[in-house]
Amino acid sequence: MASEVTRLFECWRQGDDTALNRLTPLVYDELRRIARSLMQNQPGHTLQPTALVHEAWVKLFHSAEPEITDRAHFLAVMSRVMRQVLVDHARGTNADKRWGRQQRVPLAATVEFAGEGFGELEVIDVDRALHALSRENADLAQIIEMHYFGGMTAEEVAAVVHRSSDAVRHDIRLARAWLRRELGG
Repeated sequence: MASEVTRLFECWRQGDDTALNRLTPLVYDELRRIARSLMQNQPGHTLQPTALVHEAWVKLFHSAEPEITDRAHFLAVMSRVMRQVLVDHARGTNADKRWGRQQRVPLAATVEFAGEGFGELEVIDVDRALHALSRENADLAQIIEMHYFGGMTAEEVAAVVHRSSDAVRHDIRLARAWLRRELGG
């Protein structure tokens, strides 16, 4: 399937508009799985996994033609876009200017931060921490974004960043420690 996804992205980049339609069913279930993982255990949250996938898809493919090379690169890009959609949604929820109320939007435990000593986290808090990490080490922030928000394995991340999976696993451990300190876990 990975080679078929890569082939369809190549066809799409070469101007075959039907390639994107053929690609959608190949990646849709995986994107829904990632979105369900991100949205699980969030009572009262108004954004559903299907809506997250659709908003991310529209944001990615209808604003410009992204230069996506293969399945791993696609997951990396969608990781960033899903994170942006979640953060935008959280900020919109928190921007109840008329009444001045703030509603916390929790990040699902299945993003794997919880269970690592972090407790319940908020999407905006994680986003702020990733921005801070990016200022110190942009590569680590990118790896964490792909791993946690995109549900990518160390091997998939390694393919995108052109490093060994052992080096990526090391970076994930390093970034976890940094985030634990930053998020007060």
